[in-house]
Amino acid sequence: MSAETHNHLAASCSDPVRCSPLLPDEVLLDAPAQDISSMEDFIQQSMAVVLEDAVKKATDVREKVCEWRPPEDLKELLDLDLRDEGESNSKVLERCRDAINYSVKATHPRFFNQLFAGMEPYSLAASFITEALKPSLYTYEVAPVFTLMEDAVLTKMIEMIGWEEGGDGIFNAGGSMSNMYAINLARYRRCPSIKEHGSSAAPRLVLFTSQESHYSISKAAALMGIGTKNVYVVPSDDRGKMIPSALQEQIQTAKSEGEVPFMVNATAGTTVLGAFDPLDPIADVCEEHDLWLHVDACWGGGALMSQKHRWLLKGIQRADSVSWNPHKMLMVCLQCSAFLVRDKTSLLQRCHSARASYLFQQDKFYDVSYDTGDKSVQCSRKPDAFKFWLMWKALGSRELEQRVDRALAMARYFAEEIKKREGFRLVMEPEFANICFWYIPPSLRRLPDGPEFWGKLHNVSPVIKERMMKTGSMMVSYQPHGGKANFFRMVVISPQVSRQDLDFVLEEIHHLGQDL
Repeated sequence: MSAETHNHLAASCSDPVRCSPLLPDEVLLDAPAQDISSMEDFIQQSMAVVLEDAVKKATDVREKVCEWRPPEDLKELLDLDLRDEGESNSKVLERCRDAINYSVKATHPRFFNQLFAGMEPYSLAASFITEALKPSLYTYEVAPVFTLMEDAVLTKMIEMIGWEEGGDGIFNAGGSMSNMYAINLARYRRCPSIKEHGSSAAPRLVLFTSQESHYSISKAAALMGIGTKNVYVVPSDDRGKMIPSALQEQIQTAKSEGEVPFMVNATAGTTVLGAFDPLDPIADVCEEHDLWLHVDACWGGGALMSQKHRWLLKGIQRADSVSWNPHKMLMVCLQCSAFLVRDKTSLLQRCHSARASYLFQQDKFYDVSYDTGDKSVQCSRKPDAFKFWLMWKALGSRELEQRVDRALAMARYFAEEIKKREGFRLVMEPEFANICFWYIPPSLRRLPDGPEFWGKLHNVSPVIKERMMKTGSMMVSYQPHGGKANFFRMVVISPQVSRQDLDFVLEEIHHLGQDL
């Protein structure tokens, strides 16, 4: 602002201090510091880029799944340095295009690398809405709509589990956090004084989980001060399922050594093999020893939507708590993770409540039971349930069921194709949407099974994966497992995937690896 303008404004007001457009440090206050019209123009332009590059092109089977660049090259391409002066909107839009172009397109029909995939338009629209509104889900007064929607979705999910008397729950930042909630709640139930007095107030607590369980269990034990050495790893059978008799033996061993068992973690849909632990026999053991039973159904929870496949989770209604990620099998935009608990005595609230007086005032003018944030270990929390709610509203339970059934039918088709094709071998018959298999190149097909064969085969998958990534044709993961040589793990989820896409995977793997 010029000196002349400043003097004119000051002269036109009887109180120069109050009427001045400037603070003492020369900050303009009379008008917004941002041009709203310019903001709207940029958002419209950026949304056009999103729709063209991140929606249309990213889901086109003729486009690449990824445009691979090694880290040093990508750093140079992206110009990552942050500077004192800003850039023009046109330059920023180029940044947006580059970010999309060099990112992996997890919505592509030939992305089979993780336990999530595909474009889901309704939850995507919900994501846009929540990002635009910037709500935080701790009190009803700041997020009234999304508080009620979260409650409605949790109620329906509890119904799907089969807890006829209801329950409680909360959406949070991922399945790992859901599993941490379960451990913390189970520990609090066993030793309530630990909340105030810490680990010194508790005996040596131990928990039990299968060798196939998610690594978040041991991470949570380390984070919470339980200790990874106090996580008993229960053997699994050759299908990847926890052995209940082995669980019983380990609990008895722990008790005989003066340890205090407090929880068992069972898995409904393991990460690699897609195995489902036998929940009913495990629940019997837990009831005998008065242990909290948590079911990690982050991956397999989607089967609850299907009358044809919910038998996979037989006994889940006997669990004390459940983790379920709708962003996996049900395709809600990441992230969308629910922790559900059968308790109705406000255990979740009592365990985590800090009663922050600036948020959770008890003399508010509305029903404060809708202020759910004190159940969470987070303060700021996104309304992820809205994404699931809007998708569920749009599709209905029947369409969600059909999606699950189709995904598992596609997985069975892919497994049968593997059996028919020379050079491909299943690791095991799939139980869920995980199909694990080896590709055996022609040079190894005459070798007998033995150390030489498996040693050489172990090196095949990493080379094919490298070529796959650099070509950008598709993405399928690989890993060693339980002493087995590296194998591919194919995961089928998206309704955008056709039989032709599955055939392409096998043909492309052969094309990329036949010379090895």
